[in-house]
Amino acid sequence: MFTVLECVAVQHDRAIVLLAASICLLGMLAFFHLLLRAEESPAGRKPYWVLVAAFAAGLSVWATHFVAMLAYEGAVPIGFDFQFTALSAVLAVLGFWLALNVRTRASYSPVVVGTLVTLSVAVMHFVGMAGMDVAATISYRWGPIFGGFAVAWVFFLLAFFLFRRSGSWKQRIIVPAASSILAICALHFTAMSATVLSPDPSVSGPDPDNLARLIMIGAVSGVTFLILSTTATAALVDRYLVDLKGLVDATLDGLAVVRDGRIVELNTRFAGLLGSDEVSLIGKNPDDLFRAIDGQPTYLPRHAPVEAIRERGERAQVFELAVRTIEYRGHPCEVLAIRDLTEKREAQREIEYLARHDVLTGLSNRTMFQTRLRQQIEHCSEEDEFALLALDLDRFKAVNDIFGHAEGDRVLKRVASILDECARAGDVVARLGGDEFVILTARNTKSEEARLLAETILAMFGLKMNAANDPTAVGVSIGIAVFPRDGDSDESIMHAADLALYRAKMGGRGILSFYDPLMDQEARERRQLETDLRLAINRNELLLNYQPVLSVECGQVVGYEALVRWQHPTRGVVPPDVFIPIAEESGIIISLGEWVLREACRQASTWAPHLKIAVNVSPLQFSLANLGHVVCTVLMQTGLSPNRLELEITEAALLKDRKATLIILNQLKALGVAIVMDDFGTGYSSLSNLQSFPFDKIKIDRSFIAAMSEDDNARAIVRAVIGLGRSLDLPVTAEGIETDAQYRMVVDEGCAQAQGYLFGKPDVAPSGAASTPNRKKYSV
Repeated sequence: MFTVLECVAVQHDRAIVLLAASICLLGMLAFFHLLLRAEESPAGRKPYWVLVAAFAAGLSVWATHFVAMLAYEGAVPIGFDFQFTALSAVLAVLGFWLALNVRTRASYSPVVVGTLVTLSVAVMHFVGMAGMDVAATISYRWGPIFGGFAVAWVFFLLAFFLFRRSGSWKQRIIVPAASSILAICALHFTAMSATVLSPDPSVSGPDPDNLARLIMIGAVSGVTFLILSTTATAALVDRYLVDLKGLVDATLDGLAVVRDGRIVELNTRFAGLLGSDEVSLIGKNPDDLFRAIDGQPTYLPRHAPVEAIRERGERAQVFELAVRTIEYRGHPCEVLAIRDLTEKREAQREIEYLARHDVLTGLSNRTMFQTRLRQQIEHCSEEDEFALLALDLDRFKAVNDIFGHAEGDRVLKRVASILDECARAGDVVARLGGDEFVILTARNTKSEEARLLAETILAMFGLKMNAANDPTAVGVSIGIAVFPRDGDSDESIMHAADLALYRAKMGGRGILSFYDPLMDQEARERRQLETDLRLAINRNELLLNYQPVLSVECGQVVGYEALVRWQHPTRGVVPPDVFIPIAEESGIIISLGEWVLREACRQASTWAPHLKIAVNVSPLQFSLANLGHVVCTVLMQTGLSPNRLELEITEAALLKDRKATLIILNQLKALGVAIVMDDFGTGYSSLSNLQSFPFDKIKIDRSFIAAMSEDDNARAIVRAVIGLGRSLDLPVTAEGIETDAQYRMVVDEGCAQAQGYLFGKPDVAPSGAASTPNRKKYSV
């Protein structure tokens, strides 16, 4: 060890030794930096960086050795043979290249790489020593030399082990480089200290020339520093450019550099958006790829983005194009940035379509219809006229409730198809919502043409919506208003068409009706009646009449049905068939029904205990989840026994939500209240309803009773219903009996109870009912 230190301190120029160490330091830092760049590079570029790293390492090790040799100040001057010196440099580079190629395999051992590098440095050293020109005999002390080799091998092994295992880039470059410097210096200076030069006058040597030595030191050091700095800088620049290109390729926008109207550079996204590859797009004129909608050349710089179109088969691509001028490789160029707007535009078109059209049927929606109506009114001259047809489906609610919403949707699509087929060119067919449709005819449509169109629609419904063959078939009612005769604004013409539609529905459905100015008066009266009805309860204008229910077996009254009457302060008595529909349409029926229930129970609680009271419950009331609670509260407040109350419901109350209806019926049954099916036989599924719901009594509709004396079919139906009730252990009540003949018939058929004008018209609370039963007995 002391011999090595003595060799360095005494026999070498210390400044030049430090210069050699600096070359070694820079070389090893560059070597591991380039080696790290090789690891980061893709497989295709990895061999190039391995070669550059091997060149930098071999050159730095050789330059360190050569400059350190020139730093030697022995007894005899030293020169160098060019061929051996050059060969030593080549061998150093090849040795590192071989070691690095072993290292780049899938699995390697730092021991193998460290050994190959150590041998490469050793071979380089002794080949260089063999090229020394010195007037002396050269001999070696191999013991120290092999010891130096072992030390160098350990340090090289440690360097590659640390490079393989360390985490940060600093740890993978600085620490391995320091270990490699120690390995190189240990090998070189140990070998130099173990080299013995014996002067021999018979051997010629170089002339001592200190200036030439210094020039050579400077030249080798300068060239080496330059090459190592260049390769390290190239690695840094390459990493920056690759990272930058990666970021550019990762953007959502396509980027291309255009020079003199030709693409010279582009990112991967640009090629992907155009459905091509990068190579085939180089040299292309952007105008050949897409066109700007402003008509200017595609690569013309613009202050704001512009849309560009690329025709691609049947589908055109829409791009947002932005162009800026930059300097690229010393030349002014344009950068094109494109962003694909095709899906965005398609989504916008879809949104705009949905904003104007009905999703289910594809017809115009309310917004689109109102826009077209206003536009048509604005463009009409004084002589122009057109018609507005308001259409409403008949029986659609029943179809929707019975067969479900999915089937209801299919019916609406069929209706839309029929209307679209009947409409003429220029007509606008729209669905306003639910089962409401309108047709806005083209300008210059006369009244008779509108009537013909409506009749065509009715005929087409009769043809394609045959209820005899299709249980989901629906009808249509049509109201017609003509502009400007029936209204000169969008609101007034719509109002007129709605009134005409209401008249058509009230007139029997399945018909058409033109607007009549008298309809406005009727509508106003109806609205006023609705307003008055809302106040009728608080004003005590309502009262109850009762119609007796007779037991056929004993001929005595066993109960009464409560019927509401309205004593209007100015109109007098308003018939139930006038105000009940208004109450149902407006929702007043809920409060009205609760008042009837409460008042009937209150009055019935004062009657003889065997008399029952029947109260009608509307479908709207039955849709309320709290109906059971309301009935329970009324019974508790009035003191009426639950088994004296009968609630009469029609089949319409059972259609909307059968599950919820069953829950409400079971709640009422749990209270002890009797449930009566009213108007049996007039609905869609009477038999299935008897099976599904817990009824206590059946009431045969008055229409069958009225016809049974003259119609054998009607009598057969009555007989069948009574027999069905007997089989199900359900008493049957025949309502609407007005003659003795009808009474005898229902008695003969075995009916349990009878009700009708024959036994008494509806009247105020029965006299004496509070104490004694009605003793009048009916017999045949």
